[in-house]
Amino acid sequence: MIQAIGLTSNARKEGPPAVDDVSFEAHGGRITALLGPRGAGKTTAVRLMLELQQGRGVTYFRGRPLHRIPHPAREVGVLLGDVPGHPARSVRGQLRMLCAVAGVPAQRADEVLEAVGLVSLRDQRLGTLSRGMDRRLGLAAALLADPHTLVLDGPSNGLSPRERTWLHGALRAYADLGGTVLFTSDDAKEVARAADHVVTLDAGKVLADQKAGDFARTRLRPRVAVRSPHAARLGALLAKEARMAKRTVEVVAEDGSRLSVYGSTCADVGETAFRHGILVHQLADETGDAGPQKGAAAPIASPTDHGQPADPAGRPAGPERGDQGDRTARNAQPDAAAHGDGAEPGRPAAPVDGGLTPPPQGTHGPRSIAPDNPEAQSAEHGGESIFVPLDDGRRKLSPAKTPGASERRGEISAGREKTSPGALRRPETPTLSPLPPPVTVRSARSPLRPFRYEVRRATGVPTGYVTAGLALVMSAILSVFLARAGHTPQSRLLAAWPHELPLPPAAVGAGLLGAFSFGDEFRHPALAADRGTVPRRLGLLTAKLAVGAATAMILATLVVGCDAALLHLVYGPELTQVPTDWISLSVNWIVLLVACAWAGVLASGVFRSTTAGLAAVVAVPVVIVPLVQKAMEGPSVRTAAGLPGRLQGLTLVHWPFGAERYVAGGVRMIAQPVGGALMLSLTALLCAYVLTVVRPRVR
Repeated sequence: MIQAIGLTSNARKEGPPAVDDVSFEAHGGRITALLGPRGAGKTTAVRLMLELQQGRGVTYFRGRPLHRIPHPAREVGVLLGDVPGHPARSVRGQLRMLCAVAGVPAQRADEVLEAVGLVSLRDQRLGTLSRGMDRRLGLAAALLADPHTLVLDGPSNGLSPRERTWLHGALRAYADLGGTVLFTSDDAKEVARAADHVVTLDAGKVLADQKAGDFARTRLRPRVAVRSPHAARLGALLAKEARMAKRTVEVVAEDGSRLSVYGSTCADVGETAFRHGILVHQLADETGDAGPQKGAAAPIASPTDHGQPADPAGRPAGPERGDQGDRTARNAQPDAAAHGDGAEPGRPAAPVDGGLTPPPQGTHGPRSIAPDNPEAQSAEHGGESIFVPLDDGRRKLSPAKTPGASERRGEISAGREKTSPGALRRPETPTLSPLPPPVTVRSARSPLRPFRYEVRRATGVPTGYVTAGLALVMSAILSVFLARAGHTPQSRLLAAWPHELPLPPAAVGAGLLGAFSFGDEFRHPALAADRGTVPRRLGLLTAKLAVGAATAMILATLVVGCDAALLHLVYGPELTQVPTDWISLSVNWIVLLVACAWAGVLASGVFRSTTAGLAAVVAVPVVIVPLVQKAMEGPSVRTAAGLPGRLQGLTLVHWPFGAERYVAGGVRMIAQPVGGALMLSLTALLCAYVLTVVRPRVR
């Protein structure tokens, strides 16, 4: 079950909070609906429950708040709108990728596709799905880890009647299996049909918390909606004629010039307005909505007025001022207002037993309370009950003590002053309850299977294949033209790297593939569909760096192989002979592409953009290399020619045969301007990424 306690959002500038002290429960095996018009606070309440927005309050899912659940996706399924997937990804590929996030087998994707009726569309691209099919995919993603609770925000918005019927049937089937369902809606009729329990919100507060049957009986009665500049006068006339005809008609003055008339027809209301010359702007039959509108006033007339005339201001006239013994002002019970048969949308419940009757006009000061059984009340409290005004403007029921009552109870000690009959005693200030705990927004968790997730993310869209293909084609074309022009070393010829370009096409392609790893995450946040912010986790970064390195190595091998094959085909075997130092050249080539891929990954993760990742790769030879060369100029700079011999002299063991060549090659690569600039860039980007990971934790 779900227990939401004291959900309160932060105030918006000088206005009231969107949600103010909202508390309710959603039980297992039932469908609970949050109902209210736009701006009532439904979405804010859901976001506070899921700890997606700062505020106060606590929500327990089976006795634990969400941040205490080890794997929230396995226990709480969430649907907060459209599926934020890549438009070119297939339906099945999207679910298989999310299987790695939740740590469930990939076969689970096919099971939920069959459950939601998307088996025939499993190869369809996400960008071509209709609104109804997209909503089915969102429900499938929420059910992927087989959670015990579903939280859905406006799941039926924009759906056709057929899709709404299917959605309600799916939610009912899930609830029948023991699951807990909570969804929001602004359609009262839909809620009455689909939900078992209805929590009505209005202006950020809980207006009613009732069963679906009680909701349908008390809030879905037909009414006549009237708009007139003389609404108060028309309401008084309608109430007067209803009393004279002894008919049950209720007139509720709502915001502005609007009236809601219950128990009448458009013909009767229009006839009354015509006979008295009252201008009417709107006259229509309606059915009760989510609740009272903002600014709704008290009923002008109700079935319990008992023939008392109504004054022009729209208030039922009370008894005479001198008849204090017969006048009763009873405390209204919340359940009576929420569940009573007379409660209607847009108005308070009609006064019933235990209801509050307003005092007559002109009465001021504390109002006396006369219970239904004065003798029993006096015997219990030993005095009359009164309203005592408190400091904050509220009124609290407090008994006034009399000497006789004090003597019978034995509560008067020696030397204590006795209270005269009818005197007021100011009650003690009640102890305020502590505020609910603050809601802390936490970043999304890392996938439970990060390597599987990254592989399925990278291979599930054609972007990576197109980028790699373009890099291969550009490299092949450049290598052919460089071989025809001549004067190009064989190493640069096979890499298709002319002296005029700062980087070869393969290196730019590797950097772009690395930039896509985080850039696509921020454009289509599948990992943070409910938060909109991709989690920055070291485990996810490690997976992306590993996949990026593997992709760069494959691209480097393919580029050299394709260039060599094309050169051999066009110019013969003389340009494709294997050089003597092919090992060190191959290592340098692979390290260059891997470093470019890592620079793209880190830069796109830090700056949240694919363009920024690619710019960081290109900036290495264009901006950073000249700076490194300028810093290394001067007589104090030494070469690394004798570094292997010096290192061997510092050790007690001898180098293996031929190892000096590899060490010297690695040192020369680092000493080169491009290698040093790449190392410097990778170090700076890695430190920046780690800082973004640690900074939220420090806060």
